[in-house]
Amino acid sequence: MKKLLALIAVLGMLVFGATNMLMAQEETAAAGENTENTEVVADEAAPVTENAMSTSSEEDVVESTSMHAAIKQKFIEGGAGFMAAIALCLIFGLAISIERVVYLNLSDTNVKKLVNGVEDALNNGGVEAAKEFCRNQRGPIASIFYQGLMRYDQGVDMVEKSVTSYGSVQMGLLEKGLTWISLFIAIAPMLGFLGTVIGMIQAFDQIQAAGDMSPALVAGGIKVALITTVGGLIVAMILQVFFNYCTSKIEGIVNNMEDASVSLLDMLVKYNQKNA
Repeated sequence: MKKLLALIAVLGMLVFGATNMLMAQEETAAAGENTENTEVVADEAAPVTENAMSTSSEEDVVESTSMHAAIKQKFIEGGAGFMAAIALCLIFGLAISIERVVYLNLSDTNVKKLVNGVEDALNNGGVEAAKEFCRNQRGPIASIFYQGLMRYDQGVDMVEKSVTSYGSVQMGLLEKGLTWISLFIAIAPMLGFLGTVIGMIQAFDQIQAAGDMSPALVAGGIKVALITTVGGLIVAMILQVFFNYCTSKIEGIVNNMEDASVSLLDMLVKYNQKNA
């Protein structure tokens, strides 16, 4: 877990570094474009064919613009600070979600096969054989069975209490990390809305400074302001899918735990009656 957190921290630093580099590149490109425009205006004697070639090359560059470049451009237009925060929510949320998905899939076992194996071991080798069988199995159900069998000598009632108590512990382990995913789901749109509000304030400041209600000025400011909201909503939707998957997976595992616990108690009652 410490290695995962360290990796996430490194990724966050890379995101901030990449953001600063992208802003520097955009400023350099804008300065270069202004220089080129000045040279073109000064050189009025240039042939018409050169202008045509320049126009065609610009069209080729626009057509060859990749999806990565478009996303980078929108990221910069939305504001490096808020978009980087939203990107960090996505990185942290995906890291926790992937870890939870892997853990839950490893915790999901074949309950019928496990119960049959415990029953065979109990009938053929007794309680010690059943404990050894559970020790060699993975998943929360096998752990619950093992804890219950450890207290078999104290009576079936004590086994039932142990199964119930340890089942709560295993349920807590299954739900670990879901609160962080839900936090990122809530925070990402809020960051987007905050960036939108601040962007709108800046747009109105520009209108006030210009002293003119220009449609182009208003539309440009609103477009840039809404990019943060779009980014936050996209992050929330992605993480919501993982959250719902993990929740449904936990519900299935908990139901299997309850059914298997009842089966274990029935097996122990039959085993007592057989050996009485």
